[in-house]
Amino acid sequence: MTTYEILQHYWWFLISLLGGLLTFLLFVQGGQSMLFSLSRTEDEKRLLVNVLGRKWEFTYTTLVVFGGAFFASFPLFYSTSFGGAYWVWIIILFAFTIQAFSYEFQSKPGNVYGKTTYRTLLFINGLLGTFLIGVAVATFFTGSDFTVGKGNITNLASPVISRWGSEWHGLEALLCPRNIFLGLTVFFLARTQAILFFINRIKHEVLEKRSHKFLLYNSIPFVIFFLAFVISIFLSEGFAVDADGIVYMEKYKYFTNLVEMPVIGVLFVLGVLAVLFGIIASIVDYNFRKGIWFSGVGTVVTVTMLLLITGYNNTAFYPSTADLQSSLTIYNASSSEFTLKAMSWASILVPIVVTYIFIAWRALEKKKTDIEDINSDHHAY
Repeated sequence: MTTYEILQHYWWFLISLLGGLLTFLLFVQGGQSMLFSLSRTEDEKRLLVNVLGRKWEFTYTTLVVFGGAFFASFPLFYSTSFGGAYWVWIIILFAFTIQAFSYEFQSKPGNVYGKTTYRTLLFINGLLGTFLIGVAVATFFTGSDFTVGKGNITNLASPVISRWGSEWHGLEALLCPRNIFLGLTVFFLARTQAILFFINRIKHEVLEKRSHKFLLYNSIPFVIFFLAFVISIFLSEGFAVDADGIVYMEKYKYFTNLVEMPVIGVLFVLGVLAVLFGIIASIVDYNFRKGIWFSGVGTVVTVTMLLLITGYNNTAFYPSTADLQSSLTIYNASSSEFTLKAMSWASILVPIVVTYIFIAWRALEKKKTDIEDINSDHHAY
């Protein structure tokens, strides 16, 4: 590999890792989607809101970093997807925007809309934010309706490199069953991990007992939809790239990638097993409260490996169903070597940021939270 190729692979790894971290942190959205079902009384709702409220900024920040890193390292993907499938991304961004002020304003003096209004907005964020992110990521495997013509930049009348073929601008992805499978997988995974988080952090006998029931209700559909998605993509054709940069369809491409990259394949299997262990152990043993950590680490590893097989091993990570040769790869969609090299130096700060998050997380979680803690906290939501 040349230095440029190493940088392209390095940045696709960072993007994949950020995607894995974001998927884990979506447990906040999963918890928000159960505010009206898991909790029954006002005290129970306040307890859930405040436990989740201590973590929502981690998810929001990771989403922003994920988007910014994607824009800086693979700008052609950013302009193609965000400029073409903009309805999906606008809805996702709207969902996360309403989350930001819903926590802050629901308990503010002079709130004329009432707490229920803001909690409904949190529910909407939990529903749409998780499901649509899953649908959008699924198009990395199933493809999207766009064409790319870099020569268009010289057209003064319409200097647009990427053009979207569908007037639905991204919403057509909802017509593909495999996209729906991953959307529902992410939705139920977020809810499952939220329940594991509640079991780990909340000191409330009624909510703890109810959480164990909800864990079973949500983990089963998660496993079903995950298997449906994984099996469907492993048995289908994938978007391969030859030595000359020509994109073509290859049978079992994504499964082949796992086999031909054994480290990624093994880590994928271990990640899945870690998620399942965290769930099953929490269901079987009522006193087991560390399921969120097994499931969380497993989620990060599994999602990271899934994203890696869409970009590594001569694979088009953002395929075009309208024109195969318009498909985006880590080679034709990346920034210049100078830009990637300069950003790589900045990425050295990532471990420092991760350490800060870890310390801040631990500081907020010294002990399990009960309703008395919320009532005595003047900064409670």
